[in-house]
Amino acid sequence: MSASIIVGLDGSEASGRAADAAAEAARRHGMRLVLACVVPWSPYSFTTAEENERRSIEKEREARSAQERVLDPAITRLTAAGDLEVEGVVRHGHPAETLVALAREHRAVWIIVGRVGQSRVRTLLFGSTPSSLIQLSPVPVLVVP
Repeated sequence: MSASIIVGLDGSEASGRAADAAAEAARRHGMRLVLACVVPWSPYSFTTAEENERRSIEKEREARSAQERVLDPAITRLTAAGDLEVEGVVRHGHPAETLVALAREHRAVWIIVGRVGQSRVRTLLFGSTPSSLIQLSPVPVLVVP
């Protein structure tokens, strides 16, 4: 497996710019591009057996939606020239922690994200994914404005 660049996508304009910057870097350095859409999901909620059954169905629905709404259009756009190896991945979890895990899994040399994602209110309350990545990542993080 060759070295790769992980790109965190959430459907925002900033994440689209991050994907473009990552594609340019991947082409320049002959690397694979892994587009990752992380659906925030906490495993720490207490639920009944019935709620757990619905929860797995909901997780599948959200993953399918993320694939169709965010990843598929980005993959189509970035592979149109035919000179780039691109893979799309949907995962559930904490965004920064999941992107770091993907970076390790895919031998990434970079993680690239947009500066502003879809939820500005969430960022104000809980901090941003780029800020968390800078603290957690074992590889350089590029934050695209």
